[in-house]
Amino acid sequence: MTVTEPPVAPAPTPRLAARASAVGGSPVRDILAVTARPEVINFAGGLPAPELFDADGIAEAYRAVFAEMPARALQYSTTEGEPVLRAALAERVCARGLVTAPDDLLVTAGSQQALSLLATALLEPGDTVLVEDPCYLAALQSFGLAGARIVAVPGDEHGLDPEALEELVVRERPKLLYTVPTFQNPTGRTLPAARRAAVAEVAARCGLWIVEDDPYGELRYEGERVPWIAAHPGAEDRTVLLGSLSKIMAPGLRLGWLRAPEGIRRACAVAKQAADLHTPTVNQLAAARYLADRDLDAHVRRVAGVYGERRDAMLAGLPGALPAGSAWSRPEGGMFLWVRLPSSYDTTALLPEVVRHDVAYVPGAPFHAGEPDRSTLRLCFVTQTPGEIAEGLRRLGAALRERA
Repeated sequence: MTVTEPPVAPAPTPRLAARASAVGGSPVRDILAVTARPEVINFAGGLPAPELFDADGIAEAYRAVFAEMPARALQYSTTEGEPVLRAALAERVCARGLVTAPDDLLVTAGSQQALSLLATALLEPGDTVLVEDPCYLAALQSFGLAGARIVAVPGDEHGLDPEALEELVVRERPKLLYTVPTFQNPTGRTLPAARRAAVAEVAARCGLWIVEDDPYGELRYEGERVPWIAAHPGAEDRTVLLGSLSKIMAPGLRLGWLRAPEGIRRACAVAKQAADLHTPTVNQLAAARYLADRDLDAHVRRVAGVYGERRDAMLAGLPGALPAGSAWSRPEGGMFLWVRLPSSYDTTALLPEVVRHDVAYVPGAPFHAGEPDRSTLRLCFVTQTPGEIAEGLRRLGAALRERA
């Protein structure tokens, strides 16, 4: 008689790394998935207006690259980036007041990758990172995945407080400060020049890396440009400046860069070799060709003109849409403004009802590294036309009045 052995249950697979379980997904991405219906007027995403992309100019740049250098465009490239693109980017940085050589730059797959590379190169689990409050969400994700302890620096409507920064540096001994000082995501605020100089002084005096992220700085609608922190005395050897072509050309290119002292730049290059070897060659060559053949600054001025009108449309509509006691920022550029409703409102709990009115925002709570302000929300004003903005605010106002 044959005896059949009972089936052996398969052993469970090993668990995910603790950091993968501890860090959640992006609330913005989650909201975009929920609000993908075409009838939703979506103020949640940080998406540039697609109708303003110079699609013809970018397509022509790709055609030229494939006509003239197809083998090079389709081949592996150096980790540091195509020399012709680094030269063009260095020229743009120099024109904005910061002497930069091509070899000072590392080309990345968007400035978001630069954050990930810096976290890999700089942070050990348990290291302290200082951030603004509120802070760019994906930066919190990058630092969280590295196992960092994230501490918010107190500030006000103008940005972080340098005196509070110095107190935290002395007490917490952080590895780095991460900041978006110009048209910050999510608030739209800009750190004044005097505070930038003070931040540079703190970094020089106390020993601190500054990661200065500038994806929005060229999208200015009014006022005068404020120099980078990286350009201030004392910050030269301790600031990593991040830039991107996503907001001024097209995010689908996935092209960004970091400018950093040699040691940390080399460490980031090694981290990039482990991540993806190099940024796509064809995209780099096409961007370099576009910068050579087209006037990107003129394109940016056209885009900024349209975005400025859309910001004005949102500012004009907010008083009629928001409840009494609300307050909001008035950014001089960028893509976002920040709203604080009366303290009785919880914008996370309220969002499903707002979405039922076919409009969406991002609740403010996830942007906070410390205690969240649940009455806040972020609005992106660049993706919709003034008419769509007016209608979206009408819907938002109706949802808020129903809640009241």
